[in-house]
Amino acid sequence: MSENTPETLSPSSQLIDIAVLDDDLDFRNYMEDFLNDEGMYSVRTFAHPEDLFESAEQRLPDIVLLDMKMGQFKGDKVLEQLLTRWPNLCVIIVTGYPSLEDMRATFKLRVFDYLAKPFSLAQLRQTLNNAIEKFGLGRNLQDKLRERLGHSIKMLRVERGWSLKDLAGAAKLSVSQISSIERGANLPSIESLLAICRAFEKKPSEVLASIDF
Repeated sequence: MSENTPETLSPSSQLIDIAVLDDDLDFRNYMEDFLNDEGMYSVRTFAHPEDLFESAEQRLPDIVLLDMKMGQFKGDKVLEQLLTRWPNLCVIIVTGYPSLEDMRATFKLRVFDYLAKPFSLAQLRQTLNNAIEKFGLGRNLQDKLRERLGHSIKMLRVERGWSLKDLAGAAKLSVSQISSIERGANLPSIESLLAICRAFEKKPSEVLASIDF
């Protein structure tokens, strides 16, 4: 694929939802036009952090492009609030005042990447493509549910120090069933999910709430 050719989504995929928080109106308009023209993104732009938070409560974006220098608003504080509310959110820092100290501080807060203004469109495309691959974005809802639920169940098992065989025995399911669920190859049936939750002594609502779906 050429660096100037946007990747196209498969028919079963959905648009990747990007939120842009920046106090520069020209930059917001530029980003909105560019991302819409790519044909694979839906875009929301914000000048005020509270507007972003309110919108994210209604519909969580897949990726946030966050300006670190916004006059009265401190980007590091906004970032901390975002990741406190939504720990698995993909955040890409955008700033016109990059420094090694800033980069170190933001990466400690689990940001995905860091773009220094002015950046090229090729750099932006590559960073977004990396995020899409890393976070499995653009997949249909069933794919996302399978992967996130499987990962959550695996993490619960690892936290207990259980092997696949241990969980299979506790849930009275086969090792192959547990393995395919954890790998995201299959969604568990209602009966299987209940059995797994009982094994972990958790309510199904607790397990489902942990996957940010």
